[in-house]
Amino acid sequence: MPELIEDLKSIRLAIFDLDGVIYRGDNLIPGVVKIIKLLKALFIRVVFNSNNSTLTRQNYVEKLQHFGITSTIDDFFTSAYIAAEEISKLKKNAKIYVIGEAGLKEELEAKGHHVYSRVDDFNAIDYVIVGLDRNFSYQKLAIAHSCISQGHAHFYATNTDATLPDKDKELPGAGSMVAALQTSTSKKPIRVFGKPSPLGIRMILKKNKLKSHEAVIFGDRLDTDILAGNRAYIKTVLVLTGVTTLEQISFLKEKKEDADSNLTPNIVIHSLEEIFTQRS
Repeated sequence: MPELIEDLKSIRLAIFDLDGVIYRGDNLIPGVVKIIKLLKALFIRVVFNSNNSTLTRQNYVEKLQHFGITSTIDDFFTSAYIAAEEISKLKKNAKIYVIGEAGLKEELEAKGHHVYSRVDDFNAIDYVIVGLDRNFSYQKLAIAHSCISQGHAHFYATNTDATLPDKDKELPGAGSMVAALQTSTSKKPIRVFGKPSPLGIRMILKKNKLKSHEAVIFGDRLDTDILAGNRAYIKTVLVLTGVTTLEQISFLKEKKEDADSNLTPNIVIHSLEEIFTQRS
């Protein structure tokens, strides 16, 4: 890991995924608080980029505070926040039907958009945005379908993660809900706001007035975190405290001639604690 420590000298921005990198469920991953303090001591900006659209940024501030990590809402770039920012560029005070939870709805409302849970006039809806909804139902799907097929609503998604971790198992992710609407309407989302789209990382760079060579992302998923980082041309570090295993990395290297090189991280570490150990 000496190469990573050496690279920290030119890095001014560290982007962290959350679940699988900072914590697993309700448990803080060892070494996280130390590495964040180290980065801040080196005057490196620390931010968090998550595909989870169910929580508000304030929820995340409180969750990290519980772990002993001080942050503000400006440190979080969730797929819900990115969605709200991008929709605002398209239309002010938009009328939006949401399949999703409080995190997505509140971010949209904070930007002045009107969020609907029921729709009487399908033609009145400007956008349908789909995120993770643990109360997903046929009725919600039918309304979203009608807004797009009978009305003129444009179809967007926070992310297309097929699954999400839940303690010792995996559950259906937002991607399963996006796929249901895509199947019924025969339309793909016009844009997916979360990773692996580089949109969020580019937004982070722009807001912090930094260039891609000055940033690094720490993530645990090849097909979201690493792919997004590579697409945004920033340094990528895969952390093996989440869903990806060494076996998968070995397989990727063996099949390199057939694999998408954008899935390959610059550096692989077992945990963030490893950086602290290498430095000390």
